[in-house]
Amino acid sequence: MNQISSEQLLSQIRSLGRELQTPTPAEGVPVTGFGDMLKSSLDSVNEAQQHATELKIGFETGTGDATLAEVMVASQKADLSFRAVTEVRNKLVSAYQDIMNMPV
Repeated sequence: MNQISSEQLLSQIRSLGRELQTPTPAEGVPVTGFGDMLKSSLDSVNEAQQHATELKIGFETGTGDATLAEVMVASQKADLSFRAVTEVRNKLVSAYQDIMNMPV
């Protein structure tokens, strides 16, 4: 059997610890938090809904060059993204309530 000395073990643990440390962000890569990601998601949902509304109005008035299929696809994309954001919100509220109801 192989015997591992305590010095070898400590050396391996230290080297693994160095590998697991969080690397510094690369140059030009923005550091974003959860709040920033949530805001950007909400902004993209808002843009999708505005785009779908513009296509609908353009199709209804005849001023736009979008086909009915394009209008329907944009509308469905906006609806799906809104539903996804709503589900995320529901999960966040549920998690918050679970944390608040935990006994201390």
